[in-house]
Amino acid sequence: MPMVIIGVLLLAARWAEWGPFATWSWWVVLSPFALAVLWWHFADSSGWTKRREMDKMEKRKVDRREQQMEALGMGKRRDKVITKAQRAKAVTISSDPTHAGRDAPSKPIDQAEPPRREPKL
Repeated sequence: MPMVIIGVLLLAARWAEWGPFATWSWWVVLSPFALAVLWWHFADSSGWTKRREMDKMEKRKVDRREQQMEALGMGKRRDKVITKAQRAKAVTISSDPTHAGRDAPSKPIDQAEPPRREPKL
């Protein structure tokens, strides 16, 4: 795109016969357009423009999904609130001296009952 802008500016300056551009050859004035065409050909044939387009589409998809998750109350903000609440609870529990044995299992782990499985219907 910059080459097209330069080409348009040079073309306007040559057409208006402004300053030193009035004496320049038309080949020099029109060369930025040829360079722009070569660049576009290279970018399209190498797949560079397609990759950029796919990256933009992927970013839009991720942003849209995050926005929808936030609207449903299941997004990053919810995770931050839950994490903050869990940290606060952990700090409260660790600073409470009477809470030392509450989370300890009543039976040793090797004697604990296996988890129950729900029957298949």
